[in-house]
Amino acid sequence: MTNEPTPQDHPPAAPKHSRILWGLTIGAVVGVLANIAVGSKNPALAWVLENITEPIGALFLRLLLMTVVPLVVASLILGISRIGDIRKLGRIGLRCFLYCLVISAISVAIGLGLANAIQPGKRIPAATAAELQQRYSTDAAREVERAREQPASKEGPVLRFIKSFVPSNPVAAMTSDPPNMLQLLFFTLVFGVALNVVPRERTATLIDFLEGLFSVSLKIIDMILWTAPVAVGCLLFSNAARFGLDLLGALVWFLITVLLGLGLHMFGTYPIAIRLLSRISPVEFFRRIKTVMVTAFSTSSSNATLPTSMRVAEQNLGVPREISGFVLTVGATANQNGTALYEGVTVLFLAQLAGVDLSFGQQVMVAYLAILGSIGTAGIPSASIPFIILVLGTIGVNPALIGVIYGLDRILDMCRTTLNVAGDLTAATYVARAEGAQLLPSEADY
Repeated sequence: MTNEPTPQDHPPAAPKHSRILWGLTIGAVVGVLANIAVGSKNPALAWVLENITEPIGALFLRLLLMTVVPLVVASLILGISRIGDIRKLGRIGLRCFLYCLVISAISVAIGLGLANAIQPGKRIPAATAAELQQRYSTDAAREVERAREQPASKEGPVLRFIKSFVPSNPVAAMTSDPPNMLQLLFFTLVFGVALNVVPRERTATLIDFLEGLFSVSLKIIDMILWTAPVAVGCLLFSNAARFGLDLLGALVWFLITVLLGLGLHMFGTYPIAIRLLSRISPVEFFRRIKTVMVTAFSTSSSNATLPTSMRVAEQNLGVPREISGFVLTVGATANQNGTALYEGVTVLFLAQLAGVDLSFGQQVMVAYLAILGSIGTAGIPSASIPFIILVLGTIGVNPALIGVIYGLDRILDMCRTTLNVAGDLTAATYVARAEGAQLLPSEADY
């Protein structure tokens, strides 16, 4: 008789989100300890960052971004071809747009309200602000110069909107870095509608190819996420080792204002929307999207998280593929509640720091610009910085003040990206419920 191992002899593997969270925690703690022990300028630590941890983190991020275009193209085209009724597609788009607009407006209102109540910019000593600006002036100056070098457009707003949404070359929209998700969305919409009209016997081979492309893309995502614990540990180690705790202490009131706003929106606005509009348990919702939230936090990129969001929306939340593909792709670019909140708080904070009192009308303009800017902001790390610089110039605040918060931006970027992708999933569940889908399947990969 042989002692064959039985399945009971092997303990079940830890959930995916738990393994990623362990990697994230270890990386952050070790990074902070390294910063305290030797300082971010230490040559040995700098070598480790430049040659080990940052390359590993960048590889993980680029691998996830690599799957975005094939997954989005296959998912959207197949989903639209299955919808059949073009009027239903219009309903989905309208519901998605209105939801994103209202939720983004609420997020900006929360941010501006907190910034006016806490007054974080008036709590920073002038000497500390000057020191921080000087410390990060090189990076900030580069961003300011880049924003100023953008050619002034003489085109009308309607023509600019058309050019930003409708691609003249869909291949260029797919191959740009990062991909132009709005143009990619428009092209796949048109392609999917046309595919729905052409007789099935003539498109069967193309549909089979897209089905295969979608399945292979999902498998690639699973393979990439297998490396996530190590990769996110490296990402967090790099950030923590570079910035440490001194920057957090100097800007503690700004940090509190942003994090409080993000927390209120995440655990106040979203649960209400989930309960009233999606009609599901907020606790169960957040339990089922833990892997997405951890991935978003570690990568600071809505686009890089998009493949994981699409898989989780379909498998864990029960959102039909034709809805999740459309809503999540739109959301990765247009439903960035965390970015809108952060931009509003940052503009008011820097205005307070500069001694510029903004009137109610000016704050309404900032809110409008923050909502508009969040829609056009690319879903990649630190993409909101150029927009903030332009808004500062509009309200008469020196754009160079962006240097005060520049060093903290990447850390807060991780937090607001988490809010962004969670908001995309709340939008997907709302639209799916409105279209009659049954959410929260009993089987889910947590």
